[in-house]
Amino acid sequence: MASGTGNRFIWILAQGCNSFSIMKPLVSIKDVVDEMDVLSDEHSAFLNRHTGELVTLSREELSAAEENDDIVDYPEWQREMIIKAKEVIESDDYLPLPSKFDIHEYHIMEDFCYAVADDKIREDLLDKIRGSGAFRRFKDAIQMNGIEEDWYSFRQEALEKIAIEWLEANKIPYVKNDGRKCQ
Repeated sequence: MASGTGNRFIWILAQGCNSFSIMKPLVSIKDVVDEMDVLSDEHSAFLNRHTGELVTLSREELSAAEENDDIVDYPEWQREMIIKAKEVIESDDYLPLPSKFDIHEYHIMEDFCYAVADDKIREDLLDKIRGSGAFRRFKDAIQMNGIEEDWYSFRQEALEKIAIEWLEANKIPYVKNDGRKCQ
């Protein structure tokens, strides 16, 4: 699941008298949201503030880098990620993306429930998200009520809002999904 250096970003070019100079990259909201969407307790994602590179690393890779483990004990594919983890840890260029704890998936789910116009469905959903097993009951209820697409659109917009707030707080220029550049 760990992603490496293949993420996309867009460079801003500034035209000088007879030449072009490279400035800060524009980071794609879609790419940031995609990274945030696949995070788990076992993975963390980072953004290089100067290049726009997005990197997802496992807890194991970060731990091996922090403890300076001998990487020959790891499979070849993981060695590359441990080397990348060392770079992330040792550099001030990488910022951690919002984690699962920062995203508050339950809060997004609750906001969606309150946003449902149909009183009966709204009350049913609010009932389903109480107590143990809330996520499973919620998913079953949105499927049963035929509002899965509404939920996924709502969730996507919430993740985009979190990503935009994070990028702006860190003064990182970005491009929205419609191609408009911001900051």
